[in-house]
Amino acid sequence: MKKFILILLLCAAPAAFLMAQENNKTPEQREKEMYEAIQAQVDHLTESLELEGWQTFYVDSILTHDYKALQAEIAALSASKVSNADLFYDAQDKWMEKMYQSLHKVFNEEQWSKYLKSGAQRDKKARDKRAAKKNK
Repeated sequence: MKKFILILLLCAAPAAFLMAQENNKTPEQREKEMYEAIQAQVDHLTESLELEGWQTFYVDSILTHDYKALQAEIAALSASKVSNADLFYDAQDKWMEKMYQSLHKVFNEEQWSKYLKSGAQRDKKARDKRAAKKNK
């Protein structure tokens, strides 16, 4: 039993340390990380879908706007001390759906097909399933 508790503590300590480090980040650090993640996603989409320059511009604009809006909505929910996780999922689903619809307008049919096969279709089905469950 002592070994089990010791192993549990050893496994939990690094996770708690990492969570504490995440909470100690400044807003500037979080914003920088968000922009780096967006840029990585834009680069990935540009390369994998062979986007033209104008498409890359729109993808970057869409992701930047919508992720910032999602972040603001989640911050507002957190500031309101909302404890219902479903509200956070609803906010995320709302903005992910907006991104999905906006990107559909930017991509041509071949690019859209590749995008769906890269995991977007699975994510869309999951969002639709959560929405149907919520509306019941």
